Amino acid sequence: MANENKLQAIIGHCKEYGYIFQSSEIYDGLSAVYDYGQYGAELKRNIREYWWRSMTLMHDNIVGIDAAIFMHPTVWKASGHVDNFSDPMIDNKDSKKRYRVDHLIEGHAETLEKAAAEAMLAQMDQLLAANDLAGLKQLIYDNKIKCGVSGTVNWTDVRQFNLMFSTQLGSVAEDASEIYLRPETAQGIFVNFLNVQKTGRMKIPFGIAQTGKAFRNEIVARGFIFRMREFEQMEMQFFIKPGTQKEWYEYWKEARMKWHLALGIPQDHYRFHDHVKLAHYADAACDIEYDFPMGFKEVEGIHSRTDFDLTQHQQYSGKKLTYFDTDINQHYVPYVIETSIGLDRAVMMVLSEAYEEQDLSADGKEDSRVVLKLPAMLAPIKLAVLPLTKKDGLPDIARDLINECRPYFKCYYEEKDSIGKRYRRQDAIGTPFCITIDHQTKEDQTVTIRYRDSMTQERIPLASVRDLVMDKIKMF
Repeated sequence: MANENKLQAIIGHCKEYGYIFQSSEIYDGLSAVYDYGQYGAELKRNIREYWWRSMTLMHDNIVGIDAAIFMHPTVWKASGHVDNFSDPMIDNKDSKKRYRVDHLIEGHAETLEKAAAEAMLAQMDQLLAANDLAGLKQLIYDNKIKCGVSGTVNWTDVRQFNLMFSTQLGSVAEDASEIYLRPETAQGIFVNFLNVQKTGRMKIPFGIAQTGKAFRNEIVARGFIFRMREFEQMEMQFFIKPGTQKEWYEYWKEARMKWHLALGIPQDHYRFHDHVKLAHYADAACDIEYDFPMGFKEVEGIHSRTDFDLTQHQQYSGKKLTYFDTDINQHYVPYVIETSIGLDRAVMMVLSEAYEEQDLSADGKEDSRVVLKLPAMLAPIKLAVLPLTKKDGLPDIARDLINECRPYFKCYYEEKDSIGKRYRRQDAIGTPFCITIDHQTKEDQTVTIRYRDSMTQERIPLASVRDLVMDKIKMF
């Protein structure tokens, strides 16, 4: 399937099967804002839980917090977001359409031969690293890059556009003060560094993890849920002794890639991409990129943030944010290694990897199915229980099995349509196991279990269903 066609197929599938809807769709939607349906919400929660447990349960020295979305406005001045959190934008004077410069150039590069595209993107990276806005505009002119709406090259100058949403805090408009919706979750961790370290008696090295909403006023949001204005992050800040950042940076690069590969996604669907232009706070940075339908794109970032954040907050707040290291009898501002993964991008990654359209035609008989080969531990529904008929006590046995399993994992009951049609629906939803209750069940207390990926079936004892599924869906 062509990449663009696959993306559109995934978008359509997500709507049809209750994964993701356009926000406010009955009012023609809101651009780059999406709602998670009944199955999408479960998938998202399962991915979040997998990340949370891998960080906070599988490490003795990492704990989790949940910081507020609203923060004191000086936080964003100290972090550099007020002055530096911007993207280079350009407008077409004829269509009045605004583009993010790197997206505009990348889109044009996709139409070129490989060598020419690579040369253009390398030049763009150099100009971005040098913050050469005039050079970026010249690159657009030199390559005759046109607006997709007007078809003209009548461009404005390139300028920086701040991405933070602002709002008012206060009950009376004239007394309200301007604050920001957080553009990232990391700063909530930094301002709570001492609170967590002291109350948790944490000793360096240690980490603080957090998941939560963030907000960015993306002018050019595209790629379905890949780039949204309201999204969720899963971040961990790992506090370390200065001078050890290189070894910890490499450690977390390897650890995070192992986490991704544990999802069953092949190694060649991932790659590391080192940053050409480092953020103002970093001395090393890379992305873990996944091969989405629109090509390799960032799903997670690993950054060596030095002591920038704690030093800035120490300076702006006037509060001491140092750690006393008893091993060397010395105070210092810790350095930080950050791992930051977009939860919505992780959802899209898992869906992109799982979606398959299969031709099952055989012996002159046409047949096909659409299946979501989701990892069993992440699937919204773990087990579908399907009585072969609506009578003879089979629904009662099915309900009893669901009641037995319900406290341990999410189940689904269905008795409508033929068993084949019901299997196909569960394939499309991504349910890894289906149990069929038939008349033989009443005789020998066995059931048929069907495995989604292989479509193979076998008879197993009714009493063993719960334990079999629990063994297959365990995260660790």
